[in-house]
Amino acid sequence: MIMVRSRRLDDPAPAPCPLYAHKSGERAVLSVPWPRIGRVSNDIPLRLAAIARNQAGVVSRQQVLDAGLTRGMIGAKVTSGWWEQVHEGIYKTFTGELTQDGLLWAAALYAGRDAYLSHAIAAHLNGLTAHAPSVIDVTIPASRSVRPPQGIIIHRSTRKPMTWHPPGIPAYSIAEQTVIDLVQDAAAKDEIVALVTSGFNKKLLTENHLRAVAQTRKRLRWRDELDEIISLAAGGTHSPLEYRHDTDVQRAHGLPEPVKQAKFLKPDGTSGYRDRYYPQYGRLVIELDGKRFHPDDQRGRDQERDNQAAVTGSTLRYGWSDVTRKACETARQQAEALRHRGWTGKLRPCSPGCRAVSELMRTN
Repeated sequence: MIMVRSRRLDDPAPAPCPLYAHKSGERAVLSVPWPRIGRVSNDIPLRLAAIARNQAGVVSRQQVLDAGLTRGMIGAKVTSGWWEQVHEGIYKTFTGELTQDGLLWAAALYAGRDAYLSHAIAAHLNGLTAHAPSVIDVTIPASRSVRPPQGIIIHRSTRKPMTWHPPGIPAYSIAEQTVIDLVQDAAAKDEIVALVTSGFNKKLLTENHLRAVAQTRKRLRWRDELDEIISLAAGGTHSPLEYRHDTDVQRAHGLPEPVKQAKFLKPDGTSGYRDRYYPQYGRLVIELDGKRFHPDDQRGRDQERDNQAAVTGSTLRYGWSDVTRKACETARQQAEALRHRGWTGKLRPCSPGCRAVSELMRTN
């Protein structure tokens, strides 16, 4: 058996082992030290060392046994403190804190054969969400059953998985499958809007592929709503705020279709984008700025963009409350601005009690 001596605490650190960890092709470095076995045994089989290195220092009992170690050796390493059991049959082969990658490997290895990361954690790995969830979702074949330990949610599926498995990270569902999984579990429509619009805005989703994955689900909650959301997101609706504006303000009241994400040239020569733009109606600009969905630096760029728009036309800016609680009033204001710039259309009531039309009748 070929053995590798593990590094002692006072040994110089070895050069990091580069891995391709993401679809982007960016090179990543393993975030844990080389597996340390300790004074119980300074030797580790070369095959096991390679496995541990690719799995953020985490291995399964079966992988250890296949490499030639015995259950007694495993127990001795755990007792000595050099190894630590993360879940039943899953071990951390180094001292120190387990990294996020290590937690992912521990969850996937615990779930066993054909398991892959899915749902919220897959959304994070695909770049659909910014923050890692507090629990790890893992999907396994429906033919197996696994009792989830703390911090892990087990899903069972009869469908053939569509996964991405870069070196150094457990397999996880591709972006389109992840979105459909989360749509199925969504408690509110706004959750779906936020997820889908973010995916299209970041160019992580394609319309045809997302629709194709949705069609593979015989039973899918929110199917009709998802179809509408995909159409709007693929057409330039980039946030829940923009979605609510397009559906509750513009379309519900019969306002003309604007240009979405209209590109313009800033004074410094760089490009910017205006949320909604009417070049045929006095170059009217509509910007949607919600603190709930826009970080501070984005709001600063929004202000700069609006100031520039005022040089050549005019800008109407709306926030979350304007397009949700006061959608009718906002529609009426936009209709007045458009009429002053040549629009001859008629405002349509969104409901029998539409305030946009009733207020317009009182003023005329």
